[in-house]
Amino acid sequence: MSTDFSDALVSSEWLAQHLTDPATKILDCTWHHPSTNLDGRTQYRGRHLPGSVHFDIDQVADKSSPLPHMLPSAEDFAHKVGLLGISNADRVIVYDRHYGGSAAGRVWWMFRVFGHDNVALLDGGFGKWTKEKRPAEMTPVRPVPASFSASFRPELVTTSAAVQSGGAQLVDARGPGKFDGTQADVFTFKRQGHIPGAINLPWADLVDPDTGVLMAPDALAARFASAGVDLEKPIVTTCASGITSCMLALALYRLGRPDVAVYDGSWAEWSQLDDTAVAA
Repeated sequence: MSTDFSDALVSSEWLAQHLTDPATKILDCTWHHPSTNLDGRTQYRGRHLPGSVHFDIDQVADKSSPLPHMLPSAEDFAHKVGLLGISNADRVIVYDRHYGGSAAGRVWWMFRVFGHDNVALLDGGFGKWTKEKRPAEMTPVRPVPASFSASFRPELVTTSAAVQSGGAQLVDARGPGKFDGTQADVFTFKRQGHIPGAINLPWADLVDPDTGVLMAPDALAARFASAGVDLEKPIVTTCASGITSCMLALALYRLGRPDVAVYDGSWAEWSQLDDTAVAA
């Protein structure tokens, strides 16, 4: 049976019709770097989709790593997701306030990494939802804990050693200034620039600037092709800290590439390693 690669997204219309479905679990994944003076949990408390709970990528993470929001163990992910009221039988819908690029894309990827394919991103996110005057609420949801079993898929994650060994096209989701090292990032990096040989395809180029909706598959394929990405060859995505790279992975999934790996450490790790080259 063939995979329906459209299942990575749900429309606001679809979600509005399934808000009360007990098997549909909605996660508000809004995240901001501390330097912005914004806080995803505070924004969640201010207003969120009905029934949604907040998912914090800095908490559902490997707290022992010096790098930001790296993947936790399968056991830790299962425990924390279960506390959010999610079971393996649920259809998980993720959203944020920046079309998926403010962590919802990463959470989509995290569920797939830990064996749960029944997950989708709300196309257009919170912005499109509110522009359409759909319901939102202020009262935090207190989820009933559930049992979740996680199974790690190592093929969806890659490491600095694997990137150095080559063999896959590396696509960087950051903006051109951060990619070429002329613009400082919100993270304090030891070095600026990009991994040699990487292709720059800013994730924001893949969404409609007015609605935040992801491009149609034909347009996505054309955008990857124009950037120089061969969709028939292995692909790894990267960014600053493993967030927007997941939006590239989602876009590539829509194009029939569910095998794309994300470099979890991304530039946050690569820039601090002593044995890695930098292009700028």
